Amino acid sequence: MTTESLPVRTDATARTPATKPVARRSLRVFRPGAGRQHHAGPLSYILLGIVAILSIFPLYWTMVAASTDNTRVSQTPPPFLPGPNLFSNLARAWDEAAMGKAMINSTIVAGVIALSTVMFATLAGFAFAKLRFKGRNVLLMLVIGTMMVPPQLGVVPLFMMMSELGWSQQLPAVIFPTLVSAVGVFFMRQYLTEALPDELVEAGRVDGAHSLRIFWSIVLPVARPAMAVLFMITFVHAWNDFFWPFVVLDMSNPTVPVALTQLSAGYVRDQSLIMAGALLGTLPLLAMFIVFGRQIVSGIMAGAVKG
Repeated sequence: MTTESLPVRTDATARTPATKPVARRSLRVFRPGAGRQHHAGPLSYILLGIVAILSIFPLYWTMVAASTDNTRVSQTPPPFLPGPNLFSNLARAWDEAAMGKAMINSTIVAGVIALSTVMFATLAGFAFAKLRFKGRNVLLMLVIGTMMVPPQLGVVPLFMMMSELGWSQQLPAVIFPTLVSAVGVFFMRQYLTEALPDELVEAGRVDGAHSLRIFWSIVLPVARPAMAVLFMITFVHAWNDFFWPFVVLDMSNPTVPVALTQLSAGYVRDQSLIMAGALLGTLPLLAMFIVFGRQIVSGIMAGAVKG
């Protein structure tokens, strides 16, 4: 008995049995607490409340002292509730310290210093973070080293320089020495090192963009949250700066901290009047933070989230 071999199809039309598609299952990594909304405990609320009270109390005490008279402020125990003289003391402080001109000068000084610091510090931070050139590390160490030099050491030569330029008793004498700060350069360099990918810069180079074009189109949008924070910090610092404006300016052209010294003149200091002037000098900063605080915080959170 012979068996015949079955014919085998070798033509191109032979079809292999269809394979069933294998369904892919998405692998989910189980993370404890993922997707769960976390709630702070009672201890967290207590601590936050204590910190908030301690932070707000100096401003509240300034308002209380500004709303009473000098005799009541000096009593023991001091008052803890606002008095009836707030608006009258504010009006006196406004007139005696020439606060109108002082606020205009402080706005000009703080605004110009903050804008210039943000732009120059962002440029320098981009160069130190992403550009490659000889002596980069040495220059960065020199910039950081200037932070260790007390600013009081340069007051005399700086005042002589301002006098030679004819800027004594003028606002440019306050603005130009502080157009950029080493702290701002270091801050922007650290931020851009982490937030700006090298691939974006290289992509700009491939497209034929030069360094300034890359800075304008790529670096500025990435650095916007840090620039907002640096602007706020620099503006507040320039607004509250007292030492150098007191040296180079006089009472005919003061900033707010210099004008407040006019309220403490005399043998007996009127503490309620001084507190009223301090409250006037603080109100613009509070208004600026109320208006722009949410944008600054949202910008920080947007810069902190990585896709």
